[in-house]
Parts: sequence; structure tokens; C-alpha cells
Amino acid sequence: MEIERLIVDLAIMLSVAAAVAIVFKKLKLPTILGYIVAGFLIGPNFKYFLEVESQASIEVLSEIGVIIILFHIGLEFDFHKIADIGSTALVSALVKMSGVLVIGYFFGMLLGMKTMDCVFLGAMLSISSTVVIQKCFTELGMENEKCAGLVMGSLVMEDIISVFMMVILTTISVGQGNGGSGTLIRLGLMICYLAIWLVLGIYIVPTLLDKAMNYMNDEMLTILSLGFCFLMALLANALGFSSELGAFLAGSFFAGTKHIGDVERVTKGVKDLFGTVFFLSVGMMVDPQVIADRWTSIIPIAIIAVIAKLIFATIGMVLSGQDLDTAIRGGISLAPIGEFSFIIAGMGIALGVMDQYLYPVIVASSILTIIITPVLMKRSDEITAFTMQLIPAALRRKLDSYTSEDQDEEEKDGEWSTVIKDFLIRVSLYGSIMFVAALAGCQLLRPRLEKIIGNDWSGVVVCFIVYAIIAVFLRPYMSTTRNMAFTKLWTERLSNRPPLLVMILIKIALLILIAYYPIRSMYHLHHETVLIFIIAAIIIVSKTDFVVSYYLQLEARFLSNLNQKTMDENGGLEKQHWLDEDYSIFSWTVPEGAAYAGKTIEKLGWGQQSVYVVKLRRGSRNVAMPPARTQILTGDKVYVIGDKKSLRSFYKTLNIGELNNLRTLREFLDGAYPDKEHALACLALKVRGTENYSGKPIKQSGINMKAHCMILGLERNGYATTMPDANMIIEEGDILWIIGTSDNLNRLALHSVGEAGKHKTKA
Repeated sequence: MEIERLIVDLAIMLSVAAAVAIVFKKLKLPTILGYIVAGFLIGPNFKYFLEVESQASIEVLSEIGVIIILFHIGLEFDFHKIADIGSTALVSALVKMSGVLVIGYFFGMLLGMKTMDCVFLGAMLSISSTVVIQKCFTELGMENEKCAGLVMGSLVMEDIISVFMMVILTTISVGQGNGGSGTLIRLGLMICYLAIWLVLGIYIVPTLLDKAMNYMNDEMLTILSLGFCFLMALLANALGFSSELGAFLAGSFFAGTKHIGDVERVTKGVKDLFGTVFFLSVGMMVDPQVIADRWTSIIPIAIIAVIAKLIFATIGMVLSGQDLDTAIRGGISLAPIGEFSFIIAGMGIALGVMDQYLYPVIVASSILTIIITPVLMKRSDEITAFTMQLIPAALRRKLDSYTSEDQDEEEKDGEWSTVIKDFLIRVSLYGSIMFVAALAGCQLLRPRLEKIIGNDWSGVVVCFIVYAIIAVFLRPYMSTTRNMAFTKLWTERLSNRPPLLVMILIKIALLILIAYYPIRSMYHLHHETVLIFIIAAIIIVSKTDFVVSYYLQLEARFLSNLNQKTMDENGGLEKQHWLDEDYSIFSWTVPEGAAYAGKTIEKLGWGQQSVYVVKLRRGSRNVAMPPARTQILTGDKVYVIGDKKSLRSFYKTLNIGELNNLRTLREFLDGAYPDKEHALACLALKVRGTENYSGKPIKQSGINMKAHCMILGLERNGYATTMPDANMIIEEGDILWIIGTSDNLNRLALHSVGEAGKHKTKA
């Protein structure tokens, strides 16, 4: 009977929703607003129309709708898209949401609300409606204006921030009884789990999807996508996080793949269906009596939301470097309270930390902001002019001089910001991987192994697995060799070294804590000698060729998957373009008294700064691709190759004046040079798998030591690794970009199977 009733209810819901949506479309009003009105008409608070009776079943369908909506938001979480949006979207979204959240919180306190009600009110007011704003831009013909692009970019960031805000609110709500320390621990674990999930998802999902796509049609892809979505939601719930977070992560795993368009297409109909049910359920919870009783709160909340978003969105865009006129227009556009607010409201009620009366209040406030937004956008010229008059002329001039170009130049010159960013990324990413490996091994894996192999052996196996994972990721965790800014700061002045040493010591301290956890939790050992022995063993193993090569293979696969969508959109890398853009050469004459004069190339260690010597001119003698034992002498003309950023950092350490003769690799190779015997050339060589260097690390390939050439880059699965690590294994199908003399390159090509594309121009 319940199933029969559910079918009747769905018939009522979808029929009424379709009819009301058509009316709202005719009136040029957002269809989401129509679904909310339709939900109210068939809900328990409106007795004069058809009423839905199976409330419990509708709530389940609504929850499914939320999960699928979050899955589709995750599909927009493409790392490259976020990078393309730029700092303006991130800064404006953070400033706007933080400012409005604080204003909403204090306004709730002013109204006498409970603390958690105030927190949820601020969170709900801080979110803007992507659907409504996009529709307004289109209908008003403003989609090509500068502020429209900035606003839509900011809304993408808002959706992502909202997901994590929802997770944090859940964590705080659940951890209320555990005290502040318990909440912080849960938040810390959440960050660690997210890091691991993202890494594993990017590493595994695109690879498996590529293999499975050959056997799938649309039907099977729909099943796979939604099955993975619900599986991740279930996993997140099992780990103590919200199902919505798992669904978002599931979508984000598909976002970077080249099959993202197919996934969006086949699941769009399902999203529309269950999304409609969700917005209908929102309308069903609207209580006219509450609205009548709370109208003195609803109207001020709507007004505060509009004004606060205008102020803080404008401030955020100005801080990110946008001009004042554009920033104000963007702030006006962000007025409507978003549909994500309804999800957060429902979550607060489900957790029992938010009063139910707040739900219809926020829905009513949202409706007011949705209605008023098109009017505000139509009058944006007048509002902008009025706002400009309120700002003192001196302040306007100062704001006009604060441009995004100025900010970008400051960021480019900030070596400390580069070092700190690299430090935080390495600690948070690789530290999280090692920490979660230790935590999962001790708390999840060992209890299950105990039932199979006993207590003693389970501890041994877990320790072996955990310390093996730590050994694999220790090298990138501790590495600073590829950070040019670190090297520059270290050599620039002695006062820079103490804070840099502190960063290294922090890494070491965290490593000790992670390594100590397994033996402490499983064996209760307190002897420092045991810990020292374990760390020493990990360091020794991490430096072995096998471990280093294994990590590099993992990294290559990860980067290939991460860039899969971008490479597919670009039709693969354009090889000559890649060389032209990524590599440059500059030369200088070694002055008298130079600190590096008399030292060998190997001793100087310039390769650690991603700068490599490709040629020496000593008097009338030219040495192309000099071996590592070659000394650099006073009067030598040295030619080095690297990317522009590395070269600019490197030349500053030489104290040789301005960098005037920087040339791209193409310009260098195309330059006229009379000595053809010593001319450099560049070769693109595809590995067929039969070469004697196939399957070997670069340093054992003989390309450097025997052929006297250097691998500039290695392209695998369409993704290029510039200046690859010497431990990286050359595989069949790789494309090697090699520089050397024409004669040496010809000999190398003759020993390879098949044809090789060659750019051989004298220099």
C-alpha cells in the first residue's frame, strides 16, 4: 500500500511541478522558485489543494536528490578550471562568504537566536544562487560583461567552499559534546582523509575509466557513475562524515577525466528528476504561519543579505585587484540566497542543532532576494553611481591604482611566498598520506589481520606496510631541490637560513611523530633507540633506486590523469610549442674571482636548481654537452638551459649583472653558427620498446654518459615531464626530447627502431 501511495504522490508532485514550472517560465521567473511554490501547494501546510501523504518516502528521495546535486557540483571541481579562474574568484568568494557569515551570526544574536542557529543563519546567508544569477545574466544580456565572468568564477569557488563549510558545520555539530579539542581532531582527520581521497581518486579513477570505456554504452556509464557516487557517499558516512561530501568527491574524481562530458550528459536527467524532488520538498516545509509570525525577521534578513553581499563581495573583488566599478556591479549580482542554503538548513534540522522554524524563514528570505535580484541588476548603473558618490574621492583614486597586474607582479617576486606554499603543500599532502597510512594500518587493518594471522604477526605486517609507504613518500616530503626560491633564499643571505632550517625541522618532527605512532600504539615501546633505528632504515630505503623509481612512476601516472581532460581538449601537446615555451638558454663569461671558478659541474650542483650546462666555449675550443667532471674556469663562456623561472633565479646567484641574452631553445637552435661540427640539435625520439635503454632509469640508459646527450623532457600518455628525474624509468611509448650534437643524436637515432622526428638547426 505504501508503494502505491508513493506512486500517487510522485504523480502529484511531478505533474504540479511541471505545470507551475511552465507558468514561471512564461513569467520569466526562475524555475527553482516555481518548484518551491509547487512544493508548498502540495505540502501539509496548504490544505486547499492535492496533498502528498508519504512524507517519509519523499524525504528519502529528497536526500538522494541532495547527493546527486552534490555529485554534479563535484563534476565542476576541475583543478585546471579552478586555476584558470584565478585569485579574483577565490579572494572575492572567501571575503564575501566570511563577511556575510559574521554579519548573519551577529544579526541572529541580536534576534535572540541560539548559538548554532546563528552559525547556520550566517552560513546560509553567505551563499549565492548560481542558477538564478546565471539566468539573470542571460535574460538581461549581460553574460559578456566583465563582471559576469568574475561573478560566475566566484560562484564556482562558492559552491566548493560551501561543500567544505557543510562538512565543517557537521563536524562542529557532532563534536559539540566532545569539546574544542575533539572538534579540532575531527577537522584535522577530515583534511587528511580529503587529501588521501583526492590523491587516490585522481590516480585510480581515470585509469580504470579509460579501460572500462571500451566496453560501456550510455546505460552502463550511468550505472557506473551513480554507483560510484553512492559508494563514495556510503564510505564518507562510514568514516563519520556527511554523505554529501562523499558524493562531491565522487564527482571531483570524474571532473578531470576526458570522459567528464559523457558522465554529465548521461546523469543529467537523473539529477534533474531528483533535484526537482528536493526543491519540492523545500517548498513542502514552508509554513505560512511561521512566515506570518516571523515576517519582522524575514524582511530584515533579506535586506541584510543583499547589502552585506554587496559590501563584502565588492571588498573581495577590490582586494583581488579588480576596479571599483566592476567590483560593485559584481556585488550587486550576488544578492540572491542560494539553493545550497536549503541543503545546509535541512542538514541542520536533521542533526538536531537548528530550530525548524528557521527553515521556512530562510526559504522566504531567499524568495525575496530572488525576486529583487533582476531589479537590482537592471538598475546596476544607478546603484554603482550612487555608491561611487558615497566613497571619498581620495579613497577612489587609491583603489583605482590597486590593479590586479600590480598584485601579480608582487606575487611573482615573492620568494618567501613560494617557499612557504611549497612547504605547506608538501607537509599537507605527503604528510597526510603517511599519517593516514599509519592511522589506517593501526586502527583498521590490524584488527582484521589479527583474526587471520594472530596478534604478533599482524603487528609485523602492518608495520612493514606503513613504513614502506612512508619510505616511498619520504623523498618528495623532504625534498627542496626543485624549489628555486628555497635555493635562492638560502644562498642570498645568512639571515634567511634560520627560518628555512625551522621549516626543515618541522618536517623532521612530524616525520618522527608519524613513524613513532605504529610502534607506540601496537608495541608500547618507549625506547628512543628503536625509533632512531626505524627512521634511519626508512631514510636508507627511501634513497634506493627501486623506491625512487617506483615513486616517480606513481607521480607520472598521477600527473597524466590530473591533466587528462586538459590534454584531450587541446588535442595533445604540440611538441615544438612545448620546447619553445618551456626551455630557454642563456650564456655568460666566467669573471675573474668567481666563487664557482675551478669547480667541476658535478660539484657545483646546478642541476639541483633545474639548470644544466649544455655547452662551454674555452678560447677557440667548443665543448658541447660537457661531462660532469668538467671544470668551469675563468674566461669560459658557459651556456645553460632551463625554464625561464629557474634561469632568472639562477643568474641572480651569479652576480653577473642583468640577464640580457636569454633566448628560447628555438631561437638558440635557429641561430647562425659556423662550427657545424659542434652545433647543438634537438631530437624527438619515440621509444619502441626494443632499445637497450627501454625499461631502465634515465641515469642507467647511457644517453648521458655514452651518447653524450641529455634528456630535456619525457612525454608519457600525452603528458610531458620537463627535466625528468634521473631515476625515472624509460617505458615503451614514451617520447624523449633529447639535446646534443648533431653527430651524437644521429648515432642515437640509428640505434633506435623506427623513425624519429628531428629539429636540427645550427647554433
